[in-house]
Amino acid sequence: MAVYVDDARIPFRGRCWSHMVAESAEELHAAAERLGLRREWAQDRGRTLHYDLPEEWRQRAIDERIATPIAWRELVRRRHSVARGRRRSRSEQTRDAGARRAALTSVCALHENRPTTTLRS
Repeated sequence: MAVYVDDARIPFRGRCWSHMVAESAEELHAAAERLGLRREWAQDRGRTLHYDLPEEWRQRAIDERIATPIAWRELVRRRHSVARGRRRSRSEQTRDAGARRAALTSVCALHENRPTTTLRS
């Protein structure tokens, strides 16, 4: 089996979350489908394509033999062998930051150039 769930158990919004990963995107999405997860819930913005699972779904994946439990540190060591996410290159990150800065500058300029109103007392 090439689908894994780590033991990260990251607290967020009152639950503990772990990651489900696989050696290929096809295996990962098939495992997610067996658990009843929607494909659009896949997290692909980072180094590793994965699904975030609350503790009860993590345990269900293990109990139903959909995924093999793995320590999060082991997952980090194996990161090169699991399906990759869409990690952005430095140039993409810089371009996106530039676009955000330009948009903010435009909004500030609009705000500064709007007609001022005078309050009457």
